[in-house]
Amino acid sequence: MSGQKPGLTHIDASGEAHMVDVSDKAETVRIATAEGHVKMAPETLALIRQGNAKKGDVVGTARLAGIMAAKRTADLIPLCHPLMLTKVTVEIAEDSTLPGLRVTATAKLTGKTGVEMEALTAVSVACLTIYDMAKAADKAMEIGGIRLLEKSGGKSGDFRHPEAR
Repeated sequence: MSGQKPGLTHIDASGEAHMVDVSDKAETVRIATAEGHVKMAPETLALIRQGNAKKGDVVGTARLAGIMAAKRTADLIPLCHPLMLTKVTVEIAEDSTLPGLRVTATAKLTGKTGVEMEALTAVSVACLTIYDMAKAADKAMEIGGIRLLEKSGGKSGDFRHPEAR
């Protein structure tokens, strides 16, 4: 950037929301990774680990929900472009320091617009699914830390969150 502050790309000169025209952008490989977590009681984490949640396989169901959500991002976020994703991964791992589950999602495509929103949507829905499936055991669970870790490709270049592991 040439020292200028970035503007809001989805707001036009009159202040109206609009979808960004990407027709003149170059097609590049674009990848984005996001993360979030669900903090819970140690007993709830043990139930999930042992596969004893009342609704079934929490981790597997949340992974699928995250992948499905990434593919439906344009249906959920009004100004997102419908994208032909070439890859979506959702990883869910125990984090005893929370305690709870840490969710990481990566979205990829070759196209004219980025996939940050798809990665963030995948994480958000996976976390909500974990909450839904374990809420009978622990309504005090906390969803948090949802953020973009890194992205590559496109005119704005690469980004890596300063606190990314």
